[in-house]
Amino acid sequence: MFTSIEEVQERLGAEKYISNRDIAMVIYLAEKLEKPVLVEGPAGVGKTDLGRVTAAALGREFIRLQCYEGLDEAKALYEWEYSKQLLYTQILKDVLAEELEGAKSLAEAVDRVARQDEVFFSQKFIVPRPLLKAILSDEPAVLLIDEVDKSDPEFEAFLLEILSDFQVSIPELETLKARHIPLVILTSNNARELSDALKRRCLHLFIDFPEWEQELEIVRLKVQGISEKLAEQVVKAVHRIRGMDLKKAPGISETLDWARALVVLNAKTLDQETVRATMNLVLKYEKDIQKAKENLRDIVEA
Repeated sequence: MFTSIEEVQERLGAEKYISNRDIAMVIYLAEKLEKPVLVEGPAGVGKTDLGRVTAAALGREFIRLQCYEGLDEAKALYEWEYSKQLLYTQILKDVLAEELEGAKSLAEAVDRVARQDEVFFSQKFIVPRPLLKAILSDEPAVLLIDEVDKSDPEFEAFLLEILSDFQVSIPELETLKARHIPLVILTSNNARELSDALKRRCLHLFIDFPEWEQELEIVRLKVQGISEKLAEQVVKAVHRIRGMDLKKAPGISETLDWARALVVLNAKTLDQETVRATMNLVLKYEKDIQKAKENLRDIVEA
């Protein structure tokens, strides 16, 4: 449990996550108000990491649901373990035979079997997926619903009930209510516009590319063995690259990959040849790479 906004920043920092006061305040309020957080922003700015480090800072179990096109309730909520049910049926076939002995009609036999539904349709035959796992957790958990914008609108609508009531209706069983309300963090890269209904249920947080001083602090913290001079050159070069008209600007993760690679290559400083040879670590599209190579002087002089 967090006791203050400052404590949120301190605990996240202890997990090597550099946050500003806006991020810390939203996480603090989300825990106190038991409301989900919708985190939006460009790819690679630490949205997914925020869920992971928040769980570590709180000492909670971290449960992640990765969204994608075609994701449905069965993959996100639960599935029946049919092979286990079949195995139990084979083991108990003698018991079932005794139960059906003396049945005078097919209808009577079906009724007798139906009375045993609770034996084969119980929680012991359910395979919990991330949503149900978070709801049934014996301790409060942190649930990350990652890249929710990649899921279909129908799945987003299904999430509304979960996020409103934190309960699940299983037709063969009953309505299962959350033992503890999980701290829910949803992330979005704005691949599509999310519904107003989903946004109303969440606190909103936008994480943008950091200022270069903050990004430099992240590089210092996470890249072992990098010199102060090289760290500054890398961060300033990345910020110059982001200012170009690119299909996908590099995120913090690309900055860290680049810095770590330069350390491995024993680079002491950034020059045009080094930037040219390692640009594929920073940019992921060939047209972006070619555009950067055409502006090597500007990048290095940054």
